This record gives sequence, structure tokens and C-alpha cells, in this order.
Amino acid sequence: MKTITMILLTLLMSKGCSNDAKNDISKAVLQYDAHTRGYHLKVVISNQIATISQARIPDSPSEQIKISDADWKELVGCFEKINLEELPNLKDPSQKRFYDGAAIAELKVRYQDKNYETKAFDHNNPPAEIQQLVDKIVSLAKPLEE
Repeated sequence: MKTITMILLTLLMSKGCSNDAKNDISKAVLQYDAHTRGYHLKVVISNQIATISQARIPDSPSEQIKISDADWKELVGCFEKINLEELPNLKDPSQKRFYDGAAIAELKVRYQDKNYETKAFDHNNPPAEIQQLVDKIVSLAKPLEE
């Protein structure tokens, strides 16, 4: 009986600890910005809503879309894998933005009253650690760009 109790307690404790270690996207606001002289994209994600703006003017109209359950589930999975504390230290895989070969992009995350921000990287070529998340965020804006 003691063995069964110890096994159950071990399972419950490990499950509780592993859930705490994962990032909870429902408590976060994700913002992706990409811009050059002639291009601007801003996507803000919060509570299964994406607000997409493609103009530089602060008061310009933006479009809000409800993120589908399938897309939201994918975003949740990508967000849980990210180490937020490491965002500022991620290395960019290319520097095309230095000579106008790519838009300058950044990912900002507001999570539990703390801000996390990447260094600038090339739009469509983010650091490997956040590639899945960034690709999913950008894909939400694709239908509006066409």
C-alpha cells in the first residue's frame, strides 16, 4: 500500500511541476514586428485574437481576426517550448537586413508582467529556437497580405 501511495504521489508531484514549467499563452501578449522602408507588418496576439496592421501610422486601421482552434493549439505548443529568459540572447542566423535584403523583425512577449524581447533578426529567417512560433505568427497575417 505504501508503494502505491508513493508512486501516486511521485506522479502527481512530477505532473504538477512539469505544468508549472510550461509557458501559459493565455497569460501572454505576443507582438511580432517586421519593417523596411516600404514594408510594415505588426501582429499582436492575445486571447485567441490576432490584431494585424500593415501601416506605419499609429492610428491606422488594423484588422482583428479570431484564431482558429487548430491554429491556437499550434501556437500554444510552440509557445510552451520557448525559454523566455533566453529571448534577448538568441543569435540571428543571417544579416540580410543590414543591406536591405530583408525586413528587420523582432518578437516581443509580455508574460506575467514581464517583458521579453529578441534582438533584431531577418524577417522570414528567425533564430532556430523561435522559428516555429514566428512562422505560425506570420502565417496568420498571410491571407491579409495577398
